[in-house]
Amino acid sequence: MALVDHLGITVDDLERGRGQFHPVLSALGYVSGGEDDHSISWNNGEETEIILYTWDEESAPHRHGRIGWQHIAFAMDSRADVDRLHTVATDAGWTAVREPKEYPRYSDRYYASFVEDADGIRIEFMYNPPRES
Repeated sequence: MALVDHLGITVDDLERGRGQFHPVLSALGYVSGGEDDHSISWNNGEETEIILYTWDEESAPHRHGRIGWQHIAFAMDSRADVDRLHTVATDAGWTAVREPKEYPRYSDRYYASFVEDADGIRIEFMYNPPRES
């Protein structure tokens, strides 16, 4: 099965990106990886790596709704984890796009929140347990 090996995200300001992403990724179990003048990374064991890159003037910053990045969703183990990560993100400067709530249009068990960083990069924290037999 193919899994995501790494995800590269370009931000306008690398230090601001660190300040917003580090608390969220740490709360998700990622640890700081390497860094240089143009990038910072976090790893989840031998699994997915998330890398922030500095913005260059050859490309335009992304805005939600334009062609390109839509959002990434992190599956949580409980509604309480959704609430906790939402708070971690907003405390780190992310903007709450949608507060934690149920989304019955996805499933009768779907509970999620959405946040955006200063560059319009959107993350969803979601809990969607399997149906009980």
